[in-house]
Parts: sequence; C-alpha cells; structure tokens
Amino acid sequence: MPKDVEVVNDYETKAKNILKAELKRRGITYGQLADRLTMLGTPETERNIANKISRGSFTAAFFLMCMDAVGVQSVNLHS
Repeated sequence: MPKDVEVVNDYETKAKNILKAELKRRGITYGQLADRLTMLGTPETERNIANKISRGSFTAAFFLMCMDAVGVQSVNLHS
C-alpha cells in the first residue's frame, strides 16, 4: 500500500517540532545532545543530528533516544 506523502510529511514535521521544542525548553544544543547520545552508547555528531532534525525523517528509535538523553518523560502530541 503506497504511503500518502502529505500525511507522512505532516507527521515528520510534528516529530521534528516536538524534538526541537524539547531541546529548546531545556536549553540543550545539538552538540550537547550529541554528547548525551554518545554517553548512552549511540555515537552521533552535532552535524549528523542537525541533518536528521532538519530533514525530519528520523526513526522512532532516534526520537526516543533523544527524549531519553534530554530527560523527557512524557510528550504531548496535541500541541
């Protein structure tokens, strides 16, 4: 079954915005996020993170690792 590209893009944008908002809320830079992910055992560079977030097409696993790395315990999906 083909994906509805517009629907997928909407969800990718939502995930990207949630991640960026949580980073901003906590005052965490992409460089600091890279350090935290590396400490969790998932080496990332600041540039890699910037590219992934810019595209918005990262995996759910990456999203959850980022949330864990910055200490997010719950996410509001209706903001």
